[in-house]
Amino acid sequence: MIEKLKKHITDLKKFESQDLNEIESLKIKFLGRKGIVNDLFSGFKDVPSDQKKEFGQKINELKVLAQKKYDDLKSNIKKSSKIISEDFTKPGFPITSGSLHPITVIKNRIIDIFSKVGFELSEGPEIEDDWHNFTALNLPKHHPARDMQDTFFIQQDPDILLRTHTSSVQVRYLEDNPPPLKIISPGRVYRNEAISSRSHCIFHQIEGIYVDENVSFADLKQMILYFTKSMFGKSKLRFRPSFFPFTEPSAEVDIYWGLETETDYRITKGTGWLEIMGCGMVDPNVLENCNIDSEKYTGYAFGLGLERIAMLIYQIPDIRLFFENDIRFLNQFK
Repeated sequence: MIEKLKKHITDLKKFESQDLNEIESLKIKFLGRKGIVNDLFSGFKDVPSDQKKEFGQKINELKVLAQKKYDDLKSNIKKSSKIISEDFTKPGFPITSGSLHPITVIKNRIIDIFSKVGFELSEGPEIEDDWHNFTALNLPKHHPARDMQDTFFIQQDPDILLRTHTSSVQVRYLEDNPPPLKIISPGRVYRNEAISSRSHCIFHQIEGIYVDENVSFADLKQMILYFTKSMFGKSKLRFRPSFFPFTEPSAEVDIYWGLETETDYRITKGTGWLEIMGCGMVDPNVLENCNIDSEKYTGYAFGLGLERIAMLIYQIPDIRLFFENDIRFLNQFK
């Protein structure tokens, strides 16, 4: 009987089929009430005593093998039928694509505009020292103009701070590179300002500087005219006298935005004019602090806030929307 039992095990191992009826018949043949396994258990009493242990083990092996063979064959049929039922010509599920942040979009546009006229990109550290952020820019210690920027100082070291402008990048570049030079410096800056619809403690700037022989304010005005035409498609400008410690003379630049819509009235306060940047001729002291001969070289500098430009371009009423990471807001800039 043991030889017969071994033959059943061998036959079961060799059995293969993709026919569901054949697989069900196999289960009935071996595991049904009148199947082979039950018959073998019924004949167990007739097995000689010295063979009962081996015979019992083989019956259990046959029973487990029959159940496993049935389960495996049934599973294979389900998998193959699922594959066959799939229509591979159907379109897949749509995958939502991401997009650049509006601040990044505006930054890239400005970089592209200035790179077309020879400005190179320069970046620097956001954690800065007092020399590069203030002193070299004609803001010695206790200078009252330092109060214009409420600074975040690094605790335990009053000479280390979070930069308040990207002009510090320009100082580093001037120290290491002789004129002529034309660079723009985009990046995050930090100032402890009251959080309102038009201000924030962390924001983004892009500043530019051009130093060479015989650079004049006329060159600066022409460059700003080129930028506003390229960025906004508008060219009506006005320059208002202002004060920045690192430029002399200094000016604020306004662009005539117009009064065509209700939004125009709101953002220009009914005047049609919008301030877009500060600028001026580089103060000779700044050049001297960077070991550049101020008798031989002159230069101009300008700076603008990326959030302010983005708010104008996209008609966004509140600067805080840029920092909330609301997916409904960001999806509009795909």
